[in-house]
Order: sequence, then structure tokens, then C-alpha cells
Amino acid sequence: MGPGGAALDVARVRGLFPGLSDGMVHVDGPGGALVPESVLRAVSQAMRVPIANRGGVFPSSARAEQLVAGARSAVADLVGGTPRGVVLGASTTSLTYAMARTLAKTWRPGDEVVVSRLDHDANIRPWIQLAQELGLLVKWAEVDIESGELPEWQYDELLTDRTRLVAVTMASNAIGTRPDVRAIADRAHAVGALVYVDGAHAAPHGLIDLTATGADLLALSAYKWCGPHVGAVVADPDLLETLAPDKLAPAPDRVPDRFETGTPPFELYAGVAAAVDHLAALHPDATGTRRERLQTSMAAVVRYEGALFDRLDRALRSMRHVQVLGSPQYRTPTVSFTVSRMTPRAVARELSRRTICAWDGDHYARELFDALGVNEQGGAVRLGILHYNTVEEVDHVVDSVAALA
Repeated sequence: MGPGGAALDVARVRGLFPGLSDGMVHVDGPGGALVPESVLRAVSQAMRVPIANRGGVFPSSARAEQLVAGARSAVADLVGGTPRGVVLGASTTSLTYAMARTLAKTWRPGDEVVVSRLDHDANIRPWIQLAQELGLLVKWAEVDIESGELPEWQYDELLTDRTRLVAVTMASNAIGTRPDVRAIADRAHAVGALVYVDGAHAAPHGLIDLTATGADLLALSAYKWCGPHVGAVVADPDLLETLAPDKLAPAPDRVPDRFETGTPPFELYAGVAAAVDHLAALHPDATGTRRERLQTSMAAVVRYEGALFDRLDRALRSMRHVQVLGSPQYRTPTVSFTVSRMTPRAVARELSRRTICAWDGDHYARELFDALGVNEQGGAVRLGILHYNTVEEVDHVVDSVAALA
């Protein structure tokens, strides 16, 4: 049993991760999770047998089709979507750039996009750069500096009948804030706008229900939830049918294939499916369909990570030499902070010397950290809890940060 009575056997879970043998405390999960043996094995096994490109009538081509279908099905189960609505690609960033150009084909000068100061730059810059090219108006949803919240009421003033798209994160990768995406989406849909949601940081920390979020397009990164470096955008296939991405003439015109350029990394797609299976099996009593097993396992993850993070967050906030950024009511187990009289890079170096992996910088949340006023000092130090972290690790982190006083 984990802290707070959460039914997650962390000793068993840790045994699944070869990377934990390096002796370091890996609280750098927001920048990418460690990979379990099952994912490593899936990728390796996929490369040990012949795999051709798709579309052939021979067995190695059929294997490629199976790997693509398996990845689509797994991602669909992870977020409550449908396989036909899963677009796979190199990364969340590259897919968002491609989707932005596709969506904008029907937009006109004077149309509007709304971005948020809370977001990772991957859900800001593609829209801003597109707006500059096409003469679109960019509007900003602002973050409450003290709390780190993204108030949904401000969208009442931001949205008009010229709003074409609202881009918003499901969870801040820097300070953990979980805005009310559904409330924002409902407002956007009321004026006929689409909603593009960055779910990359949220996905490892609780089961996503695509319909419940109100997202029209949901972007994900498998390496955030113990998979390989593969991105995905999930949408209703009916919406994808209305879009015409740039593609090669001989490439398939069906949805979702027409959004995917070039030959994909089939072996990594095997890892995507294995990563979702890993999450579904975290709770030993999880039964039923993969989606049902994910519901049980991810509920246990939420309880376990939440108890660990409360311990870490309370301790950091009690230290006089530590300034924690924001105090959102709903958040993922992620925290950024600064230390008096030390640069974030110096703090990260000292933590590394004490066997702790911690990121420093702006974490690609540059707009947020500009608003919070910390970028001039090098950003902030970020810690994040994942389902393989332990109470002992948290206590070691707390003691190490306390020693910086």
C-alpha cells in the first residue's frame, strides 16, 4: 500500500524500470518519464522480425499495419477516443505545427485565435506564428500571478464570433495548474470556435476522457507516460474528415492516415501500445477492457502521486529560503520553485550532486515564467512525481533542498 492508502505497490512498480538502477532520484518526470522493461522489449521485438512498409500483400507489411493499428487503439483507450481519430507523428510540437496549418486553410485576415499564458510554448508559438503570417488577431488568456490559476471567466471577454480556435493546456508542465478546460471549451463552442488542448503533461497523472474535456483536438506525447518519443493528436474522425492537410499525391487519403507524412517508426509504435498496457496494469486488481483497467490503475496513480506530492509541496512551502511558484487548487504533482541567493542552475547542480535529477530553466513555459518574473534569474527548478517515486525519495529531496539554506 502506498501513502494515503492508495493501492499501488510501488516496490513492484519500481521493479519494472531498468533505469532506476542508476542510483539517482528521478523527479524529472515532467521532462520525460523513465521507460519500463515491457516497452523496451516491445520495441526490440518489433525490430527483430521483418517489417516492411504498409500497403503490401506479404507478411512483413501486414506486421506494419498491425503495429500502426495497435498504437492507434492504445492511444484511443488512453483518452476515451476512437482509433480512427488518432493521428500519430514525431512529437506534439511537430503535429501541432502541421495541424495549425491545416486548420488555418479556411481562416481569413481578422479572424482570431486565443492562447493562454499558462501553456507550454508548443501550444502557443505555432498559433502566434500562423497569426503573423495570415493577419490573424491573437488574444491572451492571462494567469493569476499569485495563485497560478487560469480563470475561465476571462474567456467571456476574449471570445467573439471571429474566434476560430482556442488553444489551452489541460495541465501546466511547469507549475501543475489544471484549468477548467471544459468550462473554457463550452464558451469557445458557443461562438463556434474549435478547442485545441495540450494533454501531454496531464496524461500520466489521471485518466483523460476526451468527450468530458470538450476538446476538439487533443495533443499527447507518449514519452511523458513511459513510452517512446511519439506524439499523437486525437479528434473526432468526423472533424478530421473536414480537414485537408498537405500530403504527397500517392499517400493515402483516408482518415487519419492523410495527416501522417512519410514512413513512420513502426517499432516505436509497438512501444506506444506497450506503454498504455503498462499503465493499465499498474493496479494488480484491474480487470475488464483495457479502458476499464486504465480507469482502475490510473485512479490508484492519482491517489498515490497525490499523497507523495502533498508531502513534498508542504515541505517546500515551509522553507523560508524557498519560493514556490503558484498555489493552484487543482494540479498535477508538479512544482517549480526558486531558492534565495542561488540561481536555478546552481540549485539543480547541487541536487544532482546529491543524486537528484531536477530540471532548471523555463521548461518551455516561457510566457508563464515571463509573467511570473523569474526568467531573468534563469527560470526556476522543477520537480515532478510519477508512479515510480517513493516516500524515501521525496524525503531525500526535501532534506537536500533544506540543506541549501
